[in-house]
Amino acid sequence: MSHFFAYLSRMRLIWRWGLMRNTQKENIQEHSLQVATVAHALALIRNAYHGGQVDAERVMALAMFHEVAEVFTGDLPTPIKYFNNEIKSLYDDIETQAKNKLCSMLPEPLRGEYEKLLFVQSQEEELWQLVKAADKICAYLKCVEEDKAGNEEFRKAEKTIRAELAASPLPEVETFMELFGESFALSLDEMG
Repeated sequence: MSHFFAYLSRMRLIWRWGLMRNTQKENIQEHSLQVATVAHALALIRNAYHGGQVDAERVMALAMFHEVAEVFTGDLPTPIKYFNNEIKSLYDDIETQAKNKLCSMLPEPLRGEYEKLLFVQSQEEELWQLVKAADKICAYLKCVEEDKAGNEEFRKAEKTIRAELAASPLPEVETFMELFGESFALSLDEMG
């Protein structure tokens, strides 16, 4: 018997933005789906607009699993996770141990395939950059939605993340934001 998927199902119990007052709570399971859809779009944008040839489905799969370690670690808020290099390094080690624990739960014939999803291979660094960019975009979109709901708690984070997105070296980030980003600030009636 494997507990792998039983642990993954607990992603819906891990709340994001723990230090912030939220008008709409967000768990890591729904966040992972949003990141997967945005990462997939970034890959398609790279291919269609910027001459890339990346596997959009592989990017999407990597994004689906990008937060799974948090079923053991919880969601450590960004200001804590990146407070200094020592904390970041220790947290990375803890995440690696959590992923190893999850992989150890899998039957041997499946383990190798899931290891490729949980541990990004060096030859897939280009794909992982798209996942990280999608994660950043989704954080920004969360801030926009909270601001739209009248929650000023996210305003500073929104400005900071928007500046980081504007400075991204990935042209598909700018393209995504131009094509899709602004509609998140609109009401359903305004989207028509």
